[in-house]
Amino acid sequence: MTTDSTLTGSVNLMPTGPAERVAELAAEAERLGYGRCWVYDEGLTTRDVYITLTAVAAATTSIMLGPGITNPFTRHPGVTANAVATLDEYSGGRAFLGLGAGGGLTLDPLAIPRRRPLTAVAEMVDATRQLWSGSSVDMAGHTMDLHGATMTSARTGIEIHLAGRGPRMIELASRVADGFYLSYIHKDFIGPTVKALRAGFGHAMTITYSTRIVTNDTDFEAARRDLTFRLPDSPPQIHDRLGISDGHIASLRDALASGGPSAAAHLVRDEWVDPFVIIGDRHQCGIELNALAATHGIDEFLLPIDDLDRGAGLLADTMSMISVGT
Repeated sequence: MTTDSTLTGSVNLMPTGPAERVAELAAEAERLGYGRCWVYDEGLTTRDVYITLTAVAAATTSIMLGPGITNPFTRHPGVTANAVATLDEYSGGRAFLGLGAGGGLTLDPLAIPRRRPLTAVAEMVDATRQLWSGSSVDMAGHTMDLHGATMTSARTGIEIHLAGRGPRMIELASRVADGFYLSYIHKDFIGPTVKALRAGFGHAMTITYSTRIVTNDTDFEAARRDLTFRLPDSPPQIHDRLGISDGHIASLRDALASGGPSAAAHLVRDEWVDPFVIIGDRHQCGIELNALAATHGIDEFLLPIDDLDRGAGLLADTMSMISVGT
């Protein structure tokens, strides 16, 4: 599919520093023209996502904002629905909910098992939409319950964006989500995935694509670390395409468990990195990024920032690449 829509920018900020610092970067993103600010929800390893998002809301006036991404397990879905609705009220209608099944980096330190993750996400979307509509909700689900639950402060139009890698999450999103967050997807699979996402939805869906832009060796090594925990969770067809065996996956998981991404990075081969990233000089990266967006119908490019000290420079550089297509 080819589209003539213009690619826009969004940013995902890892709250590894004080909320005020994250808010400063969000304000800079807004100034540069980014339209959406996600904030990672990584449990105990970062600052609290909702306090940080409140600081972002106070420091900005127009950028959309929400968790990127949260999950159904660390908080009761009703509590999350209330938090996002309150953020929406405080920010003047700028909130959205980014939701996925949750990963080991967030859930494992809290000793929370990820039981029936697809069902948990589906039930959370259903319950959240009902709560935001003002209904009194009774739900006896497989992963959550509500009994006469009501909210009085939400609006019905808050967007829900799902995220994931597997075909069942993509199929769910095609039916129930306002958007989908494609993170570190093998570039050969972008087209079929976007087609599947748009196949079952009754109105326009926002497709957000995120990966690391690699312009130097430091970026490449960061991408290698990123893939240590993304490759094990990738669908089997990705493993088959790259020639990644069950033994490779087991080794990655063991290294991650014992020392984290830095300890596992040496196990990720160079040829496994290239298909997942945008690589070249800044102009080449801008051309490739906009070509992918035009070919596959991508609406937003999401810049992940996990190093707040480099944030302002990354924001400016990436917006210049996004703007190559304008």
